[in-house]
Amino acid sequence: MSKWNLLLFGIYPYVALATCLIGSWARFDLSQYSWKAGSSQMLNQGGMRVASNLFHVGVLFVLAGHFVGLLTPASVYHHVISTQNKQLLAMVSGGFFGLLCLIGLLMLVNRRLNDPRVRATSSPSDILILLVLLAQLLLGLLTIVASTGHMDGSVMVSLADWAQNTVLLRPMEAAAAIEPVGLIYKLHVFLGLTLFVLFPFTRLVHMISAPIWYLGRRYQIVRQKY
Repeated sequence: MSKWNLLLFGIYPYVALATCLIGSWARFDLSQYSWKAGSSQMLNQGGMRVASNLFHVGVLFVLAGHFVGLLTPASVYHHVISTQNKQLLAMVSGGFFGLLCLIGLLMLVNRRLNDPRVRATSSPSDILILLVLLAQLLLGLLTIVASTGHMDGSVMVSLADWAQNTVLLRPMEAAAAIEPVGLIYKLHVFLGLTLFVLFPFTRLVHMISAPIWYLGRRYQIVRQKY
């Protein structure tokens, strides 16, 4: 096994997760008022609701599919579905919801970059995270195309072995499991891990917001500038 493969897929997952957890805790503790999505709907509502709904519905189903598909042991899902049919189901459902997500995300990116009012209120991290999400989504859709070349489910099994060994704190076994898969899959996994690194420093933190936390915060004082 190459050192780069071990570093990127055996060690980097834990670095990314640690950064996500520690960074999120630090941001919540030190800067609670920055813990928000920073909605720009009031600046321009045109197409916002459609774009947001398409993106959020798509991404929620895609994330749920990844979670269940990667972390469910073969000994469990083989009671209801074969490996080959599981891959086919993942390709069809992932393709459908991935396209929904892509349409919504492209609308959001266009709005963020080309609407003067929205662009003026956007931070560099707002634009960065949208572009990274777009790149990750395109990579994910390309993996579906690549999967048509091996419908036996072997690559899906390798990726699941990587994810499950990572969760079980077996970095060597995880890195070995993912080493033989194609580059497109490795890029998708690497960029997915990088999203965990970016998570605490962008608007993505609103994903784990719970309204009850706001009950303990002091009021934010807003003064009119004369």
